[in-house]
Amino acid sequence: MSKLTNENDAQAAEFLGEAVETIKGQISKRIVGQEQVIEQLLIALLSGGHVLLIGVPGLAKTLMISTLAEALDLKFSRIQFTPDLMPSDITGTEVLEQDRTTGERYFKFVKGPIFGSIILADEINRTPPKTQAALLQSMQDTRLPPAIRHINCPTHFLCWRHRIQSSRKAHIHYRKLN
Repeated sequence: MSKLTNENDAQAAEFLGEAVETIKGQISKRIVGQEQVIEQLLIALLSGGHVLLIGVPGLAKTLMISTLAEALDLKFSRIQFTPDLMPSDITGTEVLEQDRTTGERYFKFVKGPIFGSIILADEINRTPPKTQAALLQSMQDTRLPPAIRHINCPTHFLCWRHRIQSSRKAHIHYRKLN
């Protein structure tokens, strides 16, 4: 293994800076007025972190994340979290299949949407705690829960939730919250 020199570090930093500017330029062709958010997304992505976007509907969060994945040529998955979503709906599950020629039955693992390279977990605050726990474990360990399989998962999760929480009480319109 060769030692890194200050010259190599400077070249790597310059190359990374140019790459980031190119990516920003690609994203800004579709997303206007979100430069600071895009920069923070790239920082989190390059540092191996995850992002929680919080905001009202209509701010192009989904378009921003899908455009980021497209600019990086990565597989994009979107998971719409609902109150009835189960952990296996996002992680995948074993399915019993049958070979039509031999009649032999076998289990096949069908991957869930968590196997994208960049995953948008949409409205995570709407799903039950057990489904949130499956997502959080995959985010932390970068693998599925042991009950399913030890399969590596992607490391880039971009989650968002509405600024207004769901409850049985009447909501104050988001424009009145300012």
